[in-house]
Order: sequence, then C-alpha cells, then structure tokens
Amino acid sequence: MEYTVQKLGKLAGVSARTLRYYDEIGLLKPARVSSNGYRIYGQAEVDRLQHILFYRELGLGLETIQRLMTAPDFDSTGALKEHREQLLAKRKQLDMLLANVERTIAAAEGGEAMSDHEKFAGFKQKLIEDNEKKHGKEARAKYGDAEVDRANAKLRHMTEKQYGDIEQLGRDVITAFQEAFAAGDPAGELAQKAADLHRQWVSFYWDSYSKEAHAGLAQMYVDDERFTAYYDQHQPGLAVFIRDAVQAYTAK
Repeated sequence: MEYTVQKLGKLAGVSARTLRYYDEIGLLKPARVSSNGYRIYGQAEVDRLQHILFYRELGLGLETIQRLMTAPDFDSTGALKEHREQLLAKRKQLDMLLANVERTIAAAEGGEAMSDHEKFAGFKQKLIEDNEKKHGKEARAKYGDAEVDRANAKLRHMTEKQYGDIEQLGRDVITAFQEAFAAGDPAGELAQKAADLHRQWVSFYWDSYSKEAHAGLAQMYVDDERFTAYYDQHQPGLAVFIRDAVQAYTAK
C-alpha cells in the first residue's frame, strides 16, 4: 500500500510538516514523487518511520537516529528486539512509579505507612535505568560489569538525604565548572576546586576512588558525543575544559 504525506502522517500520528522535514534531512525519503509533485511512501518507508518513532520514544535525537539507521550494519530485526527490551524496561519503571504513587495514596488515607526508602525507590531505579540506557554499554566496557553493578546498588540503597545531597552536588559541580570556565584556566584555583567537587560527586557512586578512573571518566566526556552534548549545553567547550581540569587535578 502507498501513502501520501497527509495519509502517512495521519496513520503514524505525526504532522505532514515533520515528514517533510525528515525528507529534507535525508532521514526518511519518499519512495517516489508523483507527476503532480506529491511524496509517495511505500511499505519500506512505513517500516522505517516505525523505527524512527521507536527511537524518538526512547529519547534519541534525530542526528543519533540518522547515524544508527544509516550505518552499514543496521539490522532492522535486531533493532526491533532492542526496542522491545527497552520498552519492557520502561514499562517496568512506570509500573514501579505507579505502585509507589498508589502506596503513597493508601498511606495518606490511613493505610500502611511507607518507609523513606520505599518512597524514593522508584525514582532511584529510574535514574539507574536512565544511566544504563544512556551510558551503560560504555561504562561496563570501561570499568567492568561488577563495578557498574556495585555503583547501581550503592545508589539504590541511598537514603533520602544522601540522594538529595548527590543531586545538589551534581548541580554544584556544573556551576563550579562554569565559573572556572569563565576564568579560562583549567589548572587554575577555581578549576581545581571544581575538579575536587567532581571527585566528591563520583565518589558517591564508586566503591573506591582512583586518579586513573577519574581521569578516564573525564576523557569519556570528550570521547563520547552524548557526554559532550550534555556538558556543552551548559557552556560550549565545557566538556573539554572539564577533561583538562580533571587531568591537571589527577596529575598532582
């Protein structure tokens, strides 16, 4: 079956403008253009759009989606299996949060009280699963499964206060590096104070601190474009600055 832009958009729940944009950037080209100028999409394009929407639902940006789907080794069946696993994980996460909400309501209405650990279990599990989705593969390759599993367990068992403290410290690290970036010297006093805050932050997750691991993590901020994009959204060039500051810090 073939579809025009309007019909495919209605079928998939996306706007015609979105489909035209996907065509412009080369993400989803029509099968052909009719004699009267209409974009016409066939079954292959429908299947490709399904993959795109799966990836979007999982939070990937268009540039990343395009890179994945244009790779020579892209496997559509393998991608569907991966989508399934990620969606199952997302459903598990939502089920946990829903159960948390229901128990909180029950407790407020006079039911069994919830412990502080139970109140925040769903949120911590969400953070763990988000980290796994974004960076788990690279972290496990670099540090090993055992180290990553220990870090996840440590986060899972944090108290409410510890969880709040690490969230605040993470924000403080960004602010400190932004201020140091403005000063311009990654080996300067401000940058080294920021690097020490960063050490404190990563030490919440790690069983033990090492300068080599700290420097390696900072290098990953530059090597992995997802880390780079995260830090550079606060200040273009911040990821490289953090790497240089941490390398100066760990060289002492």
